[in-house]
Amino acid sequence: MTRSDLIVIGAGPAGMAAAMLAAQQGMSVLVLDENPAPGGQIYRNLATSTATQRAVMGPDYAAGLRLIDGLTAAPLTVISSAVVWDVDQDCTVTYSKDGQAYRAKADHLLICTGATERPVPLPGWTLPGVMTAGAAQILMKTSGLLCKDAVLAGSGPLLYLVAVQMVQAGTPPKALVETQTPAHYRAALRHAVGALRGWKTLAKGARMLRDLRRAAVPRYTAASDLAITGDTATSGLRFTALGQAHHLECTTVLLHQGVVPNTQITRALRLDHRWHAGQRCFHPSVSEWGQSSHPQIYIAGDGAAIGGARAAEHAGQCAAADILRSAGRITTAQRDGLAASAKRNLARERALRPFLDALYAPPAGVMQPPDEVIVCRCEDVTAGDIRAYARLGCKGPSQTKAFGRAGMGPCQGRSCGLTVTELLAQATGQNHQDTGYFRIRAPLKPVTLGEVAALHSPAPSQPEGQDP
Repeated sequence: MTRSDLIVIGAGPAGMAAAMLAAQQGMSVLVLDENPAPGGQIYRNLATSTATQRAVMGPDYAAGLRLIDGLTAAPLTVISSAVVWDVDQDCTVTYSKDGQAYRAKADHLLICTGATERPVPLPGWTLPGVMTAGAAQILMKTSGLLCKDAVLAGSGPLLYLVAVQMVQAGTPPKALVETQTPAHYRAALRHAVGALRGWKTLAKGARMLRDLRRAAVPRYTAASDLAITGDTATSGLRFTALGQAHHLECTTVLLHQGVVPNTQITRALRLDHRWHAGQRCFHPSVSEWGQSSHPQIYIAGDGAAIGGARAAEHAGQCAAADILRSAGRITTAQRDGLAASAKRNLARERALRPFLDALYAPPAGVMQPPDEVIVCRCEDVTAGDIRAYARLGCKGPSQTKAFGRAGMGPCQGRSCGLTVTELLAQATGQNHQDTGYFRIRAPLKPVTLGEVAALHSPAPSQPEGQDP
C-alpha cells in the first residue's frame, strides 16, 4: 500500500488544479485517473490531439493544455488508466490498472469525478443509433469519428456546442430539436441580473447560435412528446413543436438534457447529499471550500455542483487551499490569501448557473416517462414497473432492487438512478430528499475475482506513473 498526504481521484480541471497547488505547497500528491491521459471529459485526448481536432473542438478545448502541461511539470505522481472501485472513509483507495489491483492511503482525499449526462428515457431510446450528445463528442475527441445523418434533441449548452463542432467537422446535424419552452425563458429571466456577470459565456452561446444559422441547421423549439422510431434500429425522431407534429428521418439521434454530478463514490462513502430542485439532481453537501460531511474528504468541480470547466478549476484550487489548512500546513489567513483569486473567479463563473438551470430545466416527459419506456437498461425495468412497485409499498430506490432488480446491473444506477427517484417521488407523494437514491456499494466498477484475490497476496509494487 502506497501512502501520500493527498489522493486526488480524477484528472479533470478540478483535479489537475488542486493537485498542482497542493504539490507546489509541499504535499505529496497521488492523482488517480481512469482515462489514458489527464484532461477529464472536457479535455479528453487533448495532449495528443491533432491541429484539426483542436480546430473542430474550439478554443475552450485547446485552453486545457495549460493545465495538462502544468500537471506534467508538477512534483507529484499521476497514475492514468487507474479504475477506482472502492474507497473507504479512512481515505484508503482501491484501484486497478492493467488487470492488477492496488491500494493507496492518504491523510486527505479529494474527489473530482466530474459530471455525467442526465439519462433521457423516452420511447425508443434503447434502439441502436441512439446515444448522448456527450458520447458523440467523445468519439470526435478520441477517434475523430463523426456522427452522420444525426438529429440532436433535448436542451442545454452542450447541445449547441456539439452541433457547432459537427458543423466545423463538415457533418452538420440534420436538425436541432429543443425542448425548452417560453415558460423556461420566463423563468430564466428572473435570474438575468446575475447572469450578466457571466456575459462572456452568454456571448459564446450567441456566437454558437449564429454559426448554426449560417450553416442552415434547422431548429425546432418547444418540442414535446419526443419518440425515436424504428424496429431494429433508429429510423427517425417523432415530436410535436408549437402544436405541429413532425417526423424527421435519420439514422442517429443524439440526446441531451444537461449534466448532473457523478455521485457514485460520494454515495459509496455515505457522505451527506441534498436534492437540488433547480438542477433536478442530488449534490454532495459541501462547504464553500469543498469539504464534505467527512472532515478529511473533499469534493470539487462538477462532482460537487455543476459549473463548467473554469468553475471546476477554481473550485479545485479552493479545495486544495483548505486541505492545506486542514493538514496544518498553512493558517486560515494564509489559506484565504492563497485562494483569494480562485474564490473571486469561482463566484463569477457560478453567477450564470441559476439562469442556465432555469432555462434548460429537463421537461416533465424526461422525469416522468410513459409506462412502457425502459428505465433501467441493465435489467429491462420499465417506468410502469417502478410505478407498480410504489403501489405495492416501495418507498425508495434501494427497495426497487428487491422488487425488480432496478439499479443492480453493471452501471449500478448511473443510467436510471435519478429517473427512479423522480418516478417514486411522484408515485408516493414524498419529496425527493426523503425518497433518496440507490445505496451504492463496492465494487464501483466491474472487477475480476483475480484482482480482488490479489489484494490478499503480497503487495505488488505501485504501477509506474508520472513521478519526477
